[in-house]
Amino acid sequence: MRQGKTSVMQYLYQKAFGRYWARAARAAEVTQLSTLKGQRLRARKLRQHLNTLISVSESRLALPLIGSNSFPKPHGTDWSWRPALWRQPLAKFGLASAQNKEMLGDEVTLFHDCHVSELTLRQLRNTREADLAPFGLRMDVFRFDGSFLSLVIDFPFESVDGLKRNHLIRMNTIVELEKPLEIFARLNIKHGPNTEQIVRELPLTEDEIMVEFDLAYSKLNEKRVEKMWIDLIFEGPEMNQVVLRDVTFSRRPRAEF
Repeated sequence: MRQGKTSVMQYLYQKAFGRYWARAARAAEVTQLSTLKGQRLRARKLRQHLNTLISVSESRLALPLIGSNSFPKPHGTDWSWRPALWRQPLAKFGLASAQNKEMLGDEVTLFHDCHVSELTLRQLRNTREADLAPFGLRMDVFRFDGSFLSLVIDFPFESVDGLKRNHLIRMNTIVELEKPLEIFARLNIKHGPNTEQIVRELPLTEDEIMVEFDLAYSKLNEKRVEKMWIDLIFEGPEMNQVVLRDVTFSRRPRAEF
């Protein structure tokens, strides 16, 4: 019998078992003490198992569902995506003394020019009630002797399939900082031999951290689009911890007036 399935016999047994303890509770005031002593011992053992089940189930059911791609999307969205690092457990969930161009998963790459790396990356399980993403990314930066630090997120092919200059690309994120710093998002779109770039600073002081990239102001050649990726650039990251609780992207055509 597969785990999680309840047979008819099991159901009837559990129902009778529940009735037994209901009767015992109602009759506890008049039950003989010798019988009551035995019931109390069995009830305590049963309560220990029930408390464990309740505690574990409440914890697990409160966590965002692994694999979830659910998040709010603007009206008219024709493509949306949460990268795998924030969606599912990685085989390799952390990097210590992370080197330049080292990857965490198949979509996220770290770039820096430190002579001695004192950077760590680690995937963590989100547990807060407000979290929609199953996982987050924590980056710890200790001594930093480089001139740049960025995380590159490679988009899937679907992101550029049918991409037009009338599209808006939206990025939403949840960021926790140990101390203030600046984070910039640079959207890159390769079309033929050229790469279009649009830079936005993340509004870290706002409740909703969201930026949009309007392709109408670009010189995008719609017929030669090959791929798209984004750089998250961290300014002054030394002695800081950055947690990206969620990172999501969506695409929609701009409204016609």
